[in-house]
Amino acid sequence: MKTKLHILIVEDEIAIREGLLDIFIYHGYNVDFSADGAEGLKKALTGLYDLILLDVMLPSINGFEICNQVREQDREQAIIMLTAKSADEDIIEGLSLGADDYVAKPFSIAQLMLRVQAVMRRSRSVIHHQQQIQLSDELVIDCQNRSGIKGKQVLSFTGREIDILQYLQANSQRPVSCDELLHKVWGYVNGIELETRTVDIHIAKLRRKIESDPSQPIFLTTVRGSGYRLLV
Repeated sequence: MKTKLHILIVEDEIAIREGLLDIFIYHGYNVDFSADGAEGLKKALTGLYDLILLDVMLPSINGFEICNQVREQDREQAIIMLTAKSADEDIIEGLSLGADDYVAKPFSIAQLMLRVQAVMRRSRSVIHHQQQIQLSDELVIDCQNRSGIKGKQVLSFTGREIDILQYLQANSQRPVSCDELLHKVWGYVNGIELETRTVDIHIAKLRRKIESDPSQPIFLTTVRGSGYRLLV
């Protein structure tokens, strides 16, 4: 018998929390929950969950701090942040701390389940795991340790950022579309209609780290109408 996947929901709004509980129980998941940040953090750090669904605004400890502490302990823990639809700064902050994806409120059940299924799938067998990516004499990325050197500056990367760089490096002879990155790096089913800006946000974050002038990138470039290309 297939073991049910175990999800932790950390959400203080009763209506949203109960709605999420109903959705995941209906879809066959084992579900635990917390309405408080401190309690949610304690549960999240047990490592017992396949996925943590994490609201940003919580009593006692906010979702960003929970995500940060969980990520310090476990680089592979699947985390999806719940954000306000118009709060771009929340989306960027959550992804910067290492969340795998985000769901903007209000959300549809279909969009929520697409994100959850993709994060749970987490198939990275298609990514060629390069130990090092050297973009110039002064810019070297250590994929295994998720760090890099740009001149005298030390860089730090999230796991998803490294996944993107590795996939783009493995396909550096051509531009890679957003849809392909969502399919190959995030694990979304190919060809689905998904409302997300997560690829563009991750690319912008990577450019701020590796480019001298993010507005005029020379390593992580845009090929108009085709996607992104890493020039190595």
